[in-house]
Amino acid sequence: MAIISQAQTIKFDGFVTDPQGLGLEMANVMAVNQATKGMDAYSITNEKGRFQLSLKPNATYTIKVSYIGYSALEETVVTTTENINKIFTLQEGLELEGVEIVNEMPVSIKGDTIVYNADSFTTGTERKLEDVLKKMPGIEVNADGEIEVEGKKVQKLMVEGKDFFDGDTKLGVKNIPADAIDKVQVLRNYNENSILKGVENNEENLAMNIKLKDGKKNFWFGDMTAGIGVGHRDERYIVNPKLFYYNPKYSLNLITNFNNIGELPLTIQDYFKFTGGFRNMMAKGGSSFNVSTNDLGIAMMRNNRAKEIETSFGATNFSYNVTKAWTVSGFGILSSSITDMETQSKTTILDTESEQRSAEISHQKSNLGLFKLSSTYKPNSSFQFDYDVFGKLSKQDENNDLLRESIVNSVSDTESIFTNKNQSPTSFNQNLSFFYTPTEKHVFALEMQHLYQDEDPFYNANLESEPFTLQGYISDQNRNNYNQNRFVKTNKIDAKLDYYYMLTPKSNINITLGNTNSHQGFNSSIFQILDNGDQNNLDAIENTNNVKYDFNDAFVGLHYKILTGKFTFTPGFSVHSYTMNNQQLGSSFKMDFFRVLPDFFALYQIKKSESLTYNFSINNSFTDINQLVEGYILQSYSSLFNGDRELENATSQQHSLRYFKYNMFNFENISAAVNYTRSVDPVKTRVVFNGVNQTSEAFNSNFADESFSAFGMYGRSFLRNYKASFSTRLGWSKFNNIQNGSPTTVENFTQNYTFTVSTNYKKLPNLEVGYNFVINDYSQDIFYTNSPFAKLDYYFLDSFSFVTEYEFFNYTNKSKTVENQYDFLSASLIYQKKNSKWEYKISGTNLLNTTSLNDDSFSQLITRTSQYRVQPRYLIFSLKYNL
Repeated sequence: MAIISQAQTIKFDGFVTDPQGLGLEMANVMAVNQATKGMDAYSITNEKGRFQLSLKPNATYTIKVSYIGYSALEETVVTTTENINKIFTLQEGLELEGVEIVNEMPVSIKGDTIVYNADSFTTGTERKLEDVLKKMPGIEVNADGEIEVEGKKVQKLMVEGKDFFDGDTKLGVKNIPADAIDKVQVLRNYNENSILKGVENNEENLAMNIKLKDGKKNFWFGDMTAGIGVGHRDERYIVNPKLFYYNPKYSLNLITNFNNIGELPLTIQDYFKFTGGFRNMMAKGGSSFNVSTNDLGIAMMRNNRAKEIETSFGATNFSYNVTKAWTVSGFGILSSSITDMETQSKTTILDTESEQRSAEISHQKSNLGLFKLSSTYKPNSSFQFDYDVFGKLSKQDENNDLLRESIVNSVSDTESIFTNKNQSPTSFNQNLSFFYTPTEKHVFALEMQHLYQDEDPFYNANLESEPFTLQGYISDQNRNNYNQNRFVKTNKIDAKLDYYYMLTPKSNINITLGNTNSHQGFNSSIFQILDNGDQNNLDAIENTNNVKYDFNDAFVGLHYKILTGKFTFTPGFSVHSYTMNNQQLGSSFKMDFFRVLPDFFALYQIKKSESLTYNFSINNSFTDINQLVEGYILQSYSSLFNGDRELENATSQQHSLRYFKYNMFNFENISAAVNYTRSVDPVKTRVVFNGVNQTSEAFNSNFADESFSAFGMYGRSFLRNYKASFSTRLGWSKFNNIQNGSPTTVENFTQNYTFTVSTNYKKLPNLEVGYNFVINDYSQDIFYTNSPFAKLDYYFLDSFSFVTEYEFFNYTNKSKTVENQYDFLSASLIYQKKNSKWEYKISGTNLLNTTSLNDDSFSQLITRTSQYRVQPRYLIFSLKYNL
């Protein structure tokens, strides 16, 4: 195909320069065929100003050249069968025509913004924003709906400049209709507040804005889908209406989804990572006080491909410009799901002769709620006032019925175990911010955040054996029924005042005054249910907790930022005064100390599209109340934990180096990053194993933990219609614990390699093929996953769309004692007559009727591999009406 393409085109290349003859990087060059009035080719110049076009021989073209800050240029070129070389010189001075040319280009660069024209990459098979983004050079979308550009995650998704469910990109990429998208804007060096854009380092911040087609503005658009199962013994259904409305004054989005075919608009994992757009405003201070969650492990369930899933979901998002200066926005999300899991697993305890095999059936019910309300008041470019409140509410229940086989020193024992978990956590996060710049030399920023979190997890384990020895426990029961209630409350306030003084147009001094104050309460009790139904309260001191914990960090920071040539340097430090006090067991334990924490940032802007960034910092990490409680905590039916009230902070040294290069000439995209962390005095675990059961406590290790991670990606386009990429992710870590009285050091090394090749034709079938190879090297075993995959999509006869995806997995460990091969095939055929609002679709998931999947995990002391059942083959016939 490449040989045929070359024979039918001629090469037109050259340079775009300024009046002094210097090449202009990222200038737009476009060839419009005068006969067809269509764009036959386009190019964006490289760092030397070079462009290259493939044109038809014996044709007449209008060559349009544009560059921000220079007058646009048009010239007529008549091609023959000979290649053409030409130099275009642009004159300074912007013309309006330049704006139109930018809009016509498939990809263009405007300062820190990359603009993609959606129609230049779509072929007709796309149905959602996700399908469009995957075809754009330099943009990746993973299975969780996270968008990556230049190897960095997009932190905010907007539509027409308005937030779309702030804090998560998944709802946008999975629901925004593809046919509504006009432009995709990638906003690099993004800062929500324009007042701080010039004084802060925003190189790691990315946002994405979706521009809608004119026909989608000031009108309701979206679709309503309903589908039923075909040929199933059980009834299968999906109902999925989506409505969107945008105009300059307000916007409204409505998304619903009711199904029992495994579609999960919001998983429990999504719920816990949903931030509402709140950022860690104290990160620059050098301290971290992370409030952990008591989620009982429910959030870790693999509920995207379970045995059975039934979901009800509804979400709304709005934005309203009350005045030109005042905007109110927000969202609300409600989700309910019922999930059944069936899992077989093998758990190996490191450095022992013990292992556990289990067959487990789980039933989970989750009701999740999220809401956010935001207000932004910006009367002028010198002042901005923001307020946000973000809330999470949920009710989750999980029942497990498992058969456990314990193998200790080659002796096997089998028992039945029943567990129940339920929790109804709530949290509210508020943000209040003022930004003020009275003159160009002075900038003030006051930011405050308040977190309120209330958790009430309950855990019950019913066993045949007696895994722990607890004071007051009554033995010799037919069943051992353990129960624990926990109540954890957190009030945390962060406040920070920043003052920036502009020494010169390219340098400033930043003085920061900050304070973190946290108050937490922890209450827990363990009780036993006897065979006759009576309750035996285990009131001994070691079985209960009544703890209060106060933490305060007051600090002052000083940073100096300077731009010199191609370099940006920001050295700085912060001075902290820490106070910690926990009250339990009838006494108080208090610690006070000072610490100086340096940090350093450097940016080498090699070229406009090539940079090297280095970050260094020394951080203090503090545990919250969950590691300080000295009474026992039931972590599972085989794990009992208690903390240490005298735990100290961990000090970590962090280094990160990131390289980025993006060549719009051939869409070459190179991203690489390495990170190294060394943690001194980390909070670790001292554990005693009794067979497969464990009792553990927290302590500060005298040995440092270390971790290293690396990411690399190379991608580029070939002959305009071909794209290839290779990426790798590496992770190494070393942990130190104490196991059965002896120091234990364990290391793990994970490797992930992916290679893909794809085409992007308008009128031919498009194919994507790739290969993924994963190595998980744990201390006890090594697991390998080989996974080739392919996707074919084809739009034909101006009405039909056919899409099919195939994945094959070969899963094994080094000794070949664990082996499994499985594959997944899905396909859909869509008929939609041109300009018709009705769409007919027949789709099939898991067409090969694969029954199970495999995975593995490592948790410093154990290695676990599991196989779990997935949903069977579904054939769904659906009807969609497009507004």
